[in-house]
Amino acid sequence: MPDSAMWMNAFHEAGPVLPVVPEDVHGTRRVVLFGPPGSGKTTAAGELGRRLGLPVLRLAPRPQDALVPCAGLLELALALPALPGARELAAAVDEAAGRPGSPDDAGRSLRLRRQTTALLREAPPMTLVVDNAQWLDAASAAVLGWALRLTPGLAVIAAERTWRPGAAGHWCGEDTCAVRVPPLTSPQVATLLSPYRLAPREVTRIHTHSGGNPALALALADASRPLPDLGGESDTALPPTARRLVGEWLDEVPAQVQELLTFAALDDRPDLELLGRLTDPAAEALLTQAEAAGLLDIERADRSVRFTASAIGTELVARLPGDERRRLHARLAEASHDSVRRDRHTALAADGPDRQTARRAARAAVRARQRGDHALAAELSLLAAQRTPHDDSELLTERALTAVRDAAHYGDLPRSRAAARLVLGHDPTPAQHVDALVALIDASGRRLHSADELFAAALHAAVGRPDLTARILIRQSIWANVNDGDPHRACALAGRATALAEAADDTPTTVMALTMRARLQRVLGHPDAETTLSRALSLPRTASIPVNGTPQHLAARHALFDDHPDDARTALLPLLVEAERTGDTEATVDILRSLAEAELRAGRCARALHHAHRAQALTDETSLSPSPACYTSALVEGTARRTDLALVHAHRGVDTARQEDNKIFLSRNLFALGHLLLATNRPKEALEALEEVRALEELQQVRDPSVLRWHPELAETLVAIGHLDRAQSLLDDTRRTATDLGRDAVLPALERTQALLDAARGDYDTAAGRLTDAADRLRHLPLERGRTLLALSHTERRGRRRASARTAAQSAADLFTAHHAHPWTETAAHTLSRLEAAPTDNNARPRLTSAEQRCAELAAAGASNRDIATTLTVSVKTVEATLTRVYRKLGLHSRFQLAHAVTPARE
Repeated sequence: MPDSAMWMNAFHEAGPVLPVVPEDVHGTRRVVLFGPPGSGKTTAAGELGRRLGLPVLRLAPRPQDALVPCAGLLELALALPALPGARELAAAVDEAAGRPGSPDDAGRSLRLRRQTTALLREAPPMTLVVDNAQWLDAASAAVLGWALRLTPGLAVIAAERTWRPGAAGHWCGEDTCAVRVPPLTSPQVATLLSPYRLAPREVTRIHTHSGGNPALALALADASRPLPDLGGESDTALPPTARRLVGEWLDEVPAQVQELLTFAALDDRPDLELLGRLTDPAAEALLTQAEAAGLLDIERADRSVRFTASAIGTELVARLPGDERRRLHARLAEASHDSVRRDRHTALAADGPDRQTARRAARAAVRARQRGDHALAAELSLLAAQRTPHDDSELLTERALTAVRDAAHYGDLPRSRAAARLVLGHDPTPAQHVDALVALIDASGRRLHSADELFAAALHAAVGRPDLTARILIRQSIWANVNDGDPHRACALAGRATALAEAADDTPTTVMALTMRARLQRVLGHPDAETTLSRALSLPRTASIPVNGTPQHLAARHALFDDHPDDARTALLPLLVEAERTGDTEATVDILRSLAEAELRAGRCARALHHAHRAQALTDETSLSPSPACYTSALVEGTARRTDLALVHAHRGVDTARQEDNKIFLSRNLFALGHLLLATNRPKEALEALEEVRALEELQQVRDPSVLRWHPELAETLVAIGHLDRAQSLLDDTRRTATDLGRDAVLPALERTQALLDAARGDYDTAAGRLTDAADRLRHLPLERGRTLLALSHTERRGRRRASARTAAQSAADLFTAHHAHPWTETAAHTLSRLEAAPTDNNARPRLTSAEQRCAELAAAGASNRDIATTLTVSVKTVEATLTRVYRKLGLHSRFQLAHAVTPARE
């Protein structure tokens, strides 16, 4: 199969998944596209040829053609059979092949060059595309290079695996533009694989494993079994098609380079220094060859080495027999200067259980944990358990439990499962049995398809132990809330767990159960939520409680719900230090997410972006569910940086949550999506997302409107579409619930939307008053205040009070600029530009109603409010209200200004 043929087939099925070729290439007449097998050179060359707008003549030599002199010239001649010059060139090639001796002696070589040049000049305007140019025979390349120098107007695109121009330059010509075909991005891979309907997590894994190589990604997606677990223990880790493709890729470099790459594959963090100690100073030159073939990237700053696709390392390790793999690990142990990594290689070099090796691995795991290398700690903990002799069952079980917890903290489900199997296979105590199953449940997150069986097994092991049963009930409570969307049942389970833990005098489990119960009571609008949380906070802290499961974290979340972001931040910062120290990646991500939301709420966009980026990076580096981090990234990116990136995060979060049946983060990501669509003026699309949020929240019986503030967003969307009565009903219901629960923090946003509804009904004065009051109440939340001022500007503009509209828009723009909320800054600037572009002559003056006009004329003539009331037979209050509207519409502040503004209209 030619390079990228597999991708071309998928291209037609999946849509326009095209490589990104630099724009400056499009005006170049000679281009060489290079990249590894399956990278998309064929597709890129074809697309680039089509953009030139000329007919494409395509040559595609095969591997066997590379050894046949003049095979490329013959293919060129046969591709243009109607031209006399083609027949002459074919005859000359036949003649050269039919005579003994070298076909490219001086006379015949000159004749071939002349005839090839004549053919290219005789041919109609076209683009010559030479695919698989690495297999173009040397004789044809030499002749073509000479002929192309004499036909500079001919466009040529060559596609080959490695850029090797040689001392004399590339045969395409001196001005050839060499372009490496870039790998597909993660969204492009998702589009490419869309016909397979894979879970987003699997798409992400395939993107990492393939390095964005489209043919390799398709081969991995075609596999009927999942990708290999971490650790590379399987000799058949890759499916056959993928192995063949990676094998072709590796064949681009000599055996000596492949040997060095095998060492890199066996180390978890290879660098030039380590590899140099293994293969003398030639290592850098060998690695440069691998880099040129696109097999790896060398980071010059820290001299680290990274495979461009992790499947390359997987294949190199899978090729090794067991004895050879252990021998190479032993060499790596000798060469490593890092004691932790040296112990890792020593453990991997061991042939079976060994007490000393196991002890060294266990100690190395502790050191890795202490320095924050939690992925390595998880691997070393499992190695320590695996190398512990089976006759020391108690120590093996203890080490295996440590491995389960380390893997669970890092979200490494495969290693967590392997360690749990070790525990369960060595006659554990009930507590150890439950510990292993609970840690496995924690590591699985929302991806556990056999949850019912695991819970049943854990409860069976915990019979007669209320403390152990309580721990399991807490996990069932989480599951009922997140996956089943049943907070009432979840709250009842947390209540049972609390009672059992208290009866067993198990303080850590009591704290966890009370915290879970308080969390659910808040969601359900239960009046005892704060009391329950206070009980949890009053109990002593223990290190065994995950940081994100502590009452202190929940208290910080409640502070966020109540619009006290600074209080939340103060509580969260020490929790972040604790989570990072313990190496609990999921807890670290949760604390970072909470910090990002607190900073965003307080208007500190740069800090919010920093925390959100860290949470997203940690999530993407591990096996944690992407949906929580995607939700936070969508909110923060959409407010602080770019809405297009935010929408990508929101869509990814929605897709992942659907696949995992995670109802909580499906609601949240849909809310983020709806908010972003509304902010980018796409209310119909926003309505679909926000209505689904409403349905999910109602299905889960979520009562507290402060937890997820979709209500004002949906109401504003309904106003934008014109469903005013539905918007009013939603606002009334939400306001009533918020007042009943004492959730005053929700009211300003509801008032903002109510004002937009008033304005839609033509009551601009009431709307402006509401917005002014709401803005005053939001001074501690600058971005919410800015959004409210922007709504005030729109309302004033609709009420034809342009001066007031400009003032409000400028205030909003100043706030957004000061707090680095770039998308909102652009929105405010656009609003200002519309206002400033409006005509300012008298004919464009805002139109007054007849009553307003008559009242203004009398006031401008010097009549008092009482005189105007008598003349118009209305009350003085009505006159005052009417003049207030006049002043707002005309942007005036005194009767003196009014006389100048209205007099021309009276004359």
